[in-house]
Amino acid sequence: MKRLIESSLERVAERAGDLTPLVYERLFSRHPEMKPLFWRDTSNAVKGEMLAKVFEIILDFIGDNLFAANMIQCEVITHAGYDVPPEVFRIFFGIVAEVIAEQLGDEWTPELAAAWKSLLVELDFFVTHPDQNETAQAGLRSNAH
Repeated sequence: MKRLIESSLERVAERAGDLTPLVYERLFSRHPEMKPLFWRDTSNAVKGEMLAKVFEIILDFIGDNLFAANMIQCEVITHAGYDVPPEVFRIFFGIVAEVIAEQLGDEWTPELAAAWKSLLVELDFFVTHPDQNETAQAGLRSNAH
């Protein structure tokens, strides 16, 4: 899975460059109530930084998972404070995967789709279980995926 995800991220960066406008356009089309939360971000800098952090989290998660799982859990709580409902936070990784799939076109193989699907399931667990005490007791700390 790791090799497939990494190579897809590399290829989409080479092919499409900055995915920020595409990712947030899709988010806002599905959840228009989220767009007003970004009223100050006229240059897309905040959205770009957030998307860069998503890629950093993904790369750490499929690697050593030194911080990704815990960061996802923290960000679910933090974003709730910004009026981002957990269900909207939950779909963001999937939107990123959809945009990558579209940008890769014919390079998006069934094997790659399966790797991303598996990754999204694993990430979703930490989105839907933001209580770090709960996941630690279940033995699901970093490096546990």
